[in-house]
Amino acid sequence: MKSISILGSTGSIGTQTLEVVRNNKDIKVTALSAGHNIDLLEKQIREFHPAIVCVWDEQKGKDLALRIKDLSVSVVTGMEGLIDCATEKQADIVVTAVVGMIGILPTIEAIKAGKDIALANKETLVTAGHIIAPLAKEYGVRLLPVDSEHSAIFQALHGEGKNEVSRIILTASGGPFRGKKRKELEHIQVEDALKHPNWSMGRKITIDSSTLVNKGLEVMEAKWLFNAPLDKIQVVIQPQSVIHSAVEFIDGGIIAQLGTPDMKLPIQYALFYPDRRGLKGERIDFFKLGQLTFEEPDFETFTGLKLAYEAAREGGSIPTVYNAANELAVAKFLNREIKYLDIADIIGAAMKKHKKVENPSVGQILNIENETYDFINELTKE
Repeated sequence: MKSISILGSTGSIGTQTLEVVRNNKDIKVTALSAGHNIDLLEKQIREFHPAIVCVWDEQKGKDLALRIKDLSVSVVTGMEGLIDCATEKQADIVVTAVVGMIGILPTIEAIKAGKDIALANKETLVTAGHIIAPLAKEYGVRLLPVDSEHSAIFQALHGEGKNEVSRIILTASGGPFRGKKRKELEHIQVEDALKHPNWSMGRKITIDSSTLVNKGLEVMEAKWLFNAPLDKIQVVIQPQSVIHSAVEFIDGGIIAQLGTPDMKLPIQYALFYPDRRGLKGERIDFFKLGQLTFEEPDFETFTGLKLAYEAAREGGSIPTVYNAANELAVAKFLNREIKYLDIADIIGAAMKKHKKVENPSVGQILNIENETYDFINELTKE
């Protein structure tokens, strides 16, 4: 029996992780956490019977405790509670599916507690990869990617020598605006950007996919996950989202992982690695598919991707600024406070304004996030 803790159980990755749990009787949920959605969290608690649950919002945590007083479940709140869930003593593996930099500290504490990490929280490696990667190695903990592209790379590398890799091929669908030029994106509305052609995801990551910022964040993650130099990480547009990513080796051979766009596959692979389990769902019909096509990314239209490479090359605290600026800019776009093209422009302005810190501590990372927010709020003030 394998035991897991899920941080962010009411979000897209969290709910799909619980679908995987439903289909595998030899896995037990020992801890759950949510931000605000206590209605769904209560349903999850009554179905999966965790030992401890965390609600980020303190008042909603109190409300939840009253609702489930008939159950023997410990309810905790805030960062301290999130860390309690991440270090729950029975858990073998922690699924980090929270959104934002709040995932950094719980991940660090989970690693120190000897838990394997099923990593779905991008910010952890983007902003603190220089802390997380060495720490995981020190404690002998596995970082198991849940993101579909990184899982594909991880699968392609299975059984291969990492020193034999010549190129990591990180694929992208291109999003809803693939092929469009900057002029055509001037009047994009929220509803347009939320129409992803292939994947069903949360609102923030869907916007990130449309700007290709999500791919930029994945480039930074890949650098840490696979100890890969930037010049060996190539983004390739693969509109059908069938090739999830690939690895080219020094002999020219390429191993790719293909599949339908279904996040349950990488989630399940991370939970049961190195074993594979049966998984219900659609299968690729190559005759219906007909063809696979490939394109170069347009760095001049989708400047968020170009800025990501710049941030990754600069390193230090610059990726934190990139990530924080994008988070707030996307939130402002979703609230219709800024235009679509302003997202990347704001990221660039924040990066230009910031004075780099070479090896930021967790405290400095969190302070830089707040400083970036303050800069953007001032920049966009009417």
